Amino acid sequence: MTSAARRLVISDHQPTWPVRFRELARSLRERLGDDALRIDHIGSTSVPGLAAKDLIDIQVTVAELVVSDAWPDELLPGLHRRSVRGDHIPAASSVDPADWSKRYWSDPQAVHVHVREEGRPNQQYPLLFRDYLRADPLAAGSYGSLKRALAATVEDDWDV
Repeated sequence: MTSAARRLVISDHQPTWPVRFRELARSLRERLGDDALRIDHIGSTSVPGLAAKDLIDIQVTVAELVVSDAWPDELLPGLHRRSVRGDHIPAASSVDPADWSKRYWSDPQAVHVHVREEGRPNQQYPLLFRDYLRADPLAAGSYGSLKRALAATVEDDWDV
């Protein structure tokens, strides 16, 4: 691990995560107005009881991705536009690149904002996965155990 890298830690669910999301969502709503059709808390920190990295994932849903191209490079203080090709494509899914395109802003080890087009598979998938884990505590617990095991083998890989 390099000295600049922060050690990856998977921690028990923190009650501050939903609070941090609400604060960020409020700021994003003020900044984006009607461009944001919805702002959702996604990822592991959005699932009560699930172990996770101390990193808030937010999905902003837009009617068309081109809307977000006019947004500033620094969406909120410290939250900068990043170049991404698109999302990971799950097996047996649509291979249409438009279905997996997104825009992305991040404060790399604190907040990730994924901007996705309404109705696309990549917009629906994180919501469905989050809701599945919220509805099935046993699955959430197993997923948390897997995350901890992976983190133990890759101490500074924040993509786990």
